[in-house]
Amino acid sequence: MIARLVDDSDFLDFKALYGVHTVCGHAAIEGEAVGIIGNNGPIDADGSTKAAQFIQLCCQADIPIVYLQNTTGYMVGREAERAGIIKHGSKMIQAVANATTPQVTLNIGASFGAGNYGMCGRAFDPRFILAWPNSRIAVMGGEQAARVMSIVAEEKAKREGKAADAEALAAMEGKIVKRMEGESHALFATARLWDDGLIDPRDSRKALAFCLSICREAATRSLRPNTFGVARL
Repeated sequence: MIARLVDDSDFLDFKALYGVHTVCGHAAIEGEAVGIIGNNGPIDADGSTKAAQFIQLCCQADIPIVYLQNTTGYMVGREAERAGIIKHGSKMIQAVANATTPQVTLNIGASFGAGNYGMCGRAFDPRFILAWPNSRIAVMGGEQAARVMSIVAEEKAKREGKAADAEALAAMEGKIVKRMEGESHALFATARLWDDGLIDPRDSRKALAFCLSICREAATRSLRPNTFGVARL
């Protein structure tokens, strides 16, 4: 994916063997130097630390950052907690929230859970956020959400000394999956302005280059504050 986006497919990987599920590195898009952060799976503690440092380095050098979202979210579980996912994950989100360089986000796949925040989703106000038609955005995947609710229902029945109704649970899971699939669709998201528009994947390089050129031009313009009072015109 990165090889098709950047000039001459030339990508300088940053800490390639550390936090391998989070890809960071330097490249250029139509001559514009950029830092790229992408996902190849969930974001773990090492990947969070790596991304946080990379964002800070890009800000120091005033290099725009392009986020390629394709993540199921931050890693969860006992091992992740022991590795400090909350502490290290917050470093990444803090870096994204405080970044001073232009940030452009492209959702190419899944954008689930807090991974949407860590990868500069709409809530963190990137200059532009674009998406592919196959992209998905939700608190979690439909099957995961259905399974979580099923476990909650089973535990509730157990506390009440009752046996869980397998048929009812299966029906509930089916409804949740159907609803989540519909509400996580790219068309559902773009209709609610969660992105700035869907693009043809083949136009990704051209669209990113256009967005980066706008960011570069904006940096050269100095706006004058409006000092007029409120008038009835």
